[in-house]
Amino acid sequence: MKLKTCMHVMNMLTGSFTARFSSTSAAGHFSARNRSWFLFQPPACAFQNKLRICMMPLKYHVSTFNFRAMQTETTPTPLLYSEDGIHRSPRPPIFLPNLSMISFLFRKLPSNAHSPALIQAETGQTLTFSDLKTQVFNFSKTLLDFNISKNDVVLIISPNSLLFPVAIFAVVAVGAIATTANPLCTAAEISKQVKDSNPKLIITTPQLHDKIKHLNLPCIMLATSKIPIYSSTTSSNSTWYYSHSDTFSSDIALPPVMQTDVAAILYSSGTTGTSKGVVLTHRNFIASALMMTSDQESYGDSRNVFLCFLPMFHIFGLSALLYAQLQRGNTVVVMARHEMKKMLSAVEKYKVTHLWVVPPVVVELAKHQEMVKEYDISSVREILSGAAPLGKETAEECARIFPDAVVYQGYGMTETGGPISFGNVRTDTPYSGSTGVLAPGVEAQIVNLGTMKPLPPLRRGEIWVRGLMVMQGYFNNQKATMETIDEQGWLHTGDIGYFDEKGRLYVVDRVKELIKCNGYQVAPAELEELLLTHPEIKDAAVIGLADAEVGEVPIAYVVRSSTTSLVEEEVKTFIAEQVAAYKRLRRVIFTDSIPKSASGKILRKELAQRFLSKL
Repeated sequence: MKLKTCMHVMNMLTGSFTARFSSTSAAGHFSARNRSWFLFQPPACAFQNKLRICMMPLKYHVSTFNFRAMQTETTPTPLLYSEDGIHRSPRPPIFLPNLSMISFLFRKLPSNAHSPALIQAETGQTLTFSDLKTQVFNFSKTLLDFNISKNDVVLIISPNSLLFPVAIFAVVAVGAIATTANPLCTAAEISKQVKDSNPKLIITTPQLHDKIKHLNLPCIMLATSKIPIYSSTTSSNSTWYYSHSDTFSSDIALPPVMQTDVAAILYSSGTTGTSKGVVLTHRNFIASALMMTSDQESYGDSRNVFLCFLPMFHIFGLSALLYAQLQRGNTVVVMARHEMKKMLSAVEKYKVTHLWVVPPVVVELAKHQEMVKEYDISSVREILSGAAPLGKETAEECARIFPDAVVYQGYGMTETGGPISFGNVRTDTPYSGSTGVLAPGVEAQIVNLGTMKPLPPLRRGEIWVRGLMVMQGYFNNQKATMETIDEQGWLHTGDIGYFDEKGRLYVVDRVKELIKCNGYQVAPAELEELLLTHPEIKDAAVIGLADAEVGEVPIAYVVRSSTTSLVEEEVKTFIAEQVAAYKRLRRVIFTDSIPKSASGKILRKELAQRFLSKL
């Protein structure tokens, strides 16, 4: 174990320093004993060329390696909770080599060049790690031909495919910034994101072109077949078609990219309210990747096979699954979307070891046990459920269907680049209902919202977190950034939870009022804003209704104007024409008034109780 640990560290030591998150509260302190120092970044709005982001103070421990210290036989058991009110991770700390995302991704190429990196489930088309690097560099050359330069924003709208990771990795390789959108978004929703993020180029598929053609921006179409790159011109913008290329572009001169550079702006409804751009750096992605794969490293796993039908535009699919697993050398089998039979067929055909899912998929598996029995699923060792709570009974039922697999949960946010906590498959109690212990290097507080004081284990409060994975802020939104990340670097999640005496985190409620539908976030404020644009609606409120299939669905309480004959289906249609399918209203209830507090805040819990009382 000593040799293995030291070799692991040596393999990662490719830069002049290595960053490690420190849970010590002192700032500006130098310790000669371990030759380390603390850097504390003051609050500031940083300007990075064309990109303006609001930075909040974050604390890092930058240290040189002491290999003699690394050779100690044992590591002291970490203190999970201390008198300062901070909960800490029991997992070993992570070390970040001073590399960009793409350099970090391909750092193991000498040993895994010919191993499969990506496999298209439907066709079997495979890209080795060497192939993937070739594709990324070729696409990078295309971007440079489009005059994409450092800190330019590029919008990607596409379903999962082998070309999605190629495209997004190419964007960050040239120092540009990727922003992604759900292919289910309407043209109006995409326009809103384009207005906010101001992309210079759009990457999409021919099937989605109608949603973006009105934007009059240059466009690269991702083609599924091997066709040459060619262009066409329509009105004021050009459209290029890009497919796989087997020729390596050796003449590419990529601009220098720093770990502190921004890699992506991913849109989230935040801890409350409407959608905001979450600014994530190369460092955020690398830290999250090491966190998500830390247990695999600790237990010496060989290369694993992950099935990815989670959307790659979402933080769960992009960061926690796709990037994290590829950087470790694991294989990712790609599906365009989730379909039960195709998923089970892929598990059998490619001997999938890890299934990362959202709760509706677990529910579907539990309801179709006879279908599952038709396939060989014996290769599956782990099933991780995230993005929304998973019921204990459902988890137990899933475990019975997959007797060789451990079913566990994880917890994270777009604002944390993915992970906050996740179960440990070797040590956790099965089906405890927890989201596991904190990820490596993550600190957390449970805060009483009345006193704003930290709480001990078994006491409920708002979950605050801090670590290398925390976002830099919301894009062009200093107010929202300051409301979410405080001066000590704590990110206020808006979720209610508690820790047990073993350091496991339980997420039990939400301060925020977001609705989780099929793993996607639906902001009530967004739907309310749209409802109030209807000339015959005086007031409206949207709440989430529990649903066994998808978690929650949005329903609306509507106050009609006195002269109208507006009916439920008209309201549903009015919203459906403006939003993605998962945001559509499932029910509309007409009422005389919307209950509100003295300050004008909608009392959603009162509406929920009113609804339940009439069932």
